[in-house]
Amino acid sequence: MRFHSDLHMHSKYSRACSGDSDLEHLTWWARRKGVTLMGTGDLTHPLWFERLRESLVPAEPGLFRLREEIDRDVSRTLPPRLASAEVRYMLSTEVSTVYRRGDRTRKIHHLVYMPDFAAAERFNRELAKAGNLAADGRPVLGLDSRDLLETVLDSGEGAYLVPAHVWTPWFGVFGSKSGFDTVEECYGELSGHIFALETGLSSDPAMNWRVSALDRYRLVSHSDAHSPPMVARETTVFETDLDYFAVLEALRTGDGYAGTVEFFPEEGKYHVDGHRKCGVRMTPRETRERGGRCPVCGRPLTVGVLSRVEDLADRPEGARPDGVPGFRSLVPLPEIVGEILGVGPKSKKVAREIDDLTATLGPELAILQDVPVDDIAACSPPLAEAVGRLRRGEVIRDPGYDGVFGAIRFFRPGELDRVTAEAAAPTLF
Repeated sequence: MRFHSDLHMHSKYSRACSGDSDLEHLTWWARRKGVTLMGTGDLTHPLWFERLRESLVPAEPGLFRLREEIDRDVSRTLPPRLASAEVRYMLSTEVSTVYRRGDRTRKIHHLVYMPDFAAAERFNRELAKAGNLAADGRPVLGLDSRDLLETVLDSGEGAYLVPAHVWTPWFGVFGSKSGFDTVEECYGELSGHIFALETGLSSDPAMNWRVSALDRYRLVSHSDAHSPPMVARETTVFETDLDYFAVLEALRTGDGYAGTVEFFPEEGKYHVDGHRKCGVRMTPRETRERGGRCPVCGRPLTVGVLSRVEDLADRPEGARPDGVPGFRSLVPLPEIVGEILGVGPKSKKVAREIDDLTATLGPELAILQDVPVDDIAACSPPLAEAVGRLRRGEVIRDPGYDGVFGAIRFFRPGELDRVTAEAAAPTLF
């Protein structure tokens, strides 16, 4: 079967995360968005781990679902078109390692997956020796990345690790502030056990294809959701059985890995270089010309993902390795509707509009990718125009930098008024 997965998110026990980040809300939003396989996140946190054991029951091999009575209560609050969709969970967490290697302090984030609760318990028991797991759902530990990977592998057959948002300046394997130039440098003699990389919101596969050293890895994308509405802003698509080990095999071999759904990388908050405090944003070329320093304050710029890709690239733009699956760049539906309505994407007006759209047309990912434009036009002609442009890649890009999200827009000033007027005008026939 073909399905969307989102395997990077957090619970309410992670810092700076919503109090609504519980299993009930995550399941509700997975159905709303059209995601079948979710990561639990935060399995290292004692309270969340106990909640997972109480609320999840075994489903397919290595996967879990909500207990029937909990799931029934969630389904009752959704329209029939969404309520019956399957949602499965994979035990997962993100771990932050901070350590000294060579002459630099390294701060690297990693995604960890476990096939069952017994393996997760063994992993947590070992990890607790390195720090206080109860302090944060995403624990910060003084472990070398290589040693964390060894702990994962020792936890049980099928446990695996994926480097998280690999290009992020502060916490990515290839990040400009504390990363490395190769996976091998980071994970040492165990690097052969790394077979997938999470590309992060500020890059997409086309950027990664410029680096031939990454050809052997499956490129995955997930939301890193800190609140349930952020689920599925990026997903990885599989064509496998709904099965932990089938997904693992697809990542190892590529057979059954069907590509990703991405942010436009310009929308990510570290796409280009800049200095947020001074309001300075620069292209990689401008950064090199100024020696990597802010023209306002003279301090070093935060070097973004595009610059780091160019540092490591050995292929020109547009290069694509043979046989790799493609990807689709999307914009979250609330952002599109918010632009059309002239309000923020989190407003009640947008929420009501999307309630109606999903009840009529299906989950958000289907509306963005698959629902015929004519069907969308019957609900909202301006939305149909925006979705058509999205599918053709005809968007206006305002890139993010130094922690400031970028923006993707669909209409130039005055253009939306014209589209709305044309839709309202009577036709000849």
